[in-house]
Amino acid sequence: MRTDIHVATEYGTLRRVAMRHAGEFTRPLDGPDVHPVLARQQATSTWDTYNPAAVRAQQDQLIGLLRDRGADVILLPSAPGCSAQHYPRDTAFAVDHVLFRARLNSEHRLRETDALTDPPVGGPPVGLTHGTIEGGDVLLPDTAQVLVGLSEETTIDGAEALQQAIAQHGIDREVVPVHFAAEGIVHLDDHLAVVAPGTVLIHREVFTADQNRWFDAHFDDLVPVTDAEARAVQVNVLAIAPTTLVVAAGSDRIAAALAARGIEVLSVDYSEVTRVPGSLRCTTLPLLRT
Repeated sequence: MRTDIHVATEYGTLRRVAMRHAGEFTRPLDGPDVHPVLARQQATSTWDTYNPAAVRAQQDQLIGLLRDRGADVILLPSAPGCSAQHYPRDTAFAVDHVLFRARLNSEHRLRETDALTDPPVGGPPVGLTHGTIEGGDVLLPDTAQVLVGLSEETTIDGAEALQQAIAQHGIDREVVPVHFAAEGIVHLDDHLAVVAPGTVLIHREVFTADQNRWFDAHFDDLVPVTDAEARAVQVNVLAIAPTTLVVAAGSDRIAAALAARGIEVLSVDYSEVTRVPGSLRCTTLPLLRT
């Protein structure tokens, strides 16, 4: 078993994490060349142009907070020509002692995975054989399951490929596909967040009735979020310990609900980052949690 990679849950104490600063390149969000997937995603989430320098400054605030809390933050090299390069969570994800390379749905993002072969992240990640799957759709609620959202970016084939791969690497977990009630979902982590053992933030409206019943049966404490909060990407939080969570500034109602449950809530300004539908979880790729 590798000791440089280990992530068993969403909420284990964060010890090592990879990040990548935003680059200068941005993609057009409208016009005749907009991809149909992006068009569908714009119907369910808010998109706007961002200032790369402002995004990097806000990332630096988070980096400072994480280092102050004892995490080793690894900065990945730039991926020129990739407008979403500051979302390394999409490109890879760790399950227990294995780092998996995502099978990205967007061809223009493929070069973002090149840096994952660098020694700081533990060497080349394990590839999957078929389908598409991105890290924003992969959540670890406990040590027995892996939730995989079937969003615009992840297919059932990708979920099945992950199940095969984790079994091949001696990981005893069940991959559970998560079903949405509508098209246009960017990623699962914009609508569901495991913030502590048994406690989740949930945007119920985007999930099927059967899926909501599954959540009711498997989680002790479901904290509902509103459509407006989900559009503001306030569900996309980052747990850095079992009782400590980082949220984006402005998530006041969510922060109060979690604080009432005994969770320490830290806040950073991520308003420029969230101009496209990603936030704290998207900009971080945990490599080691204890």
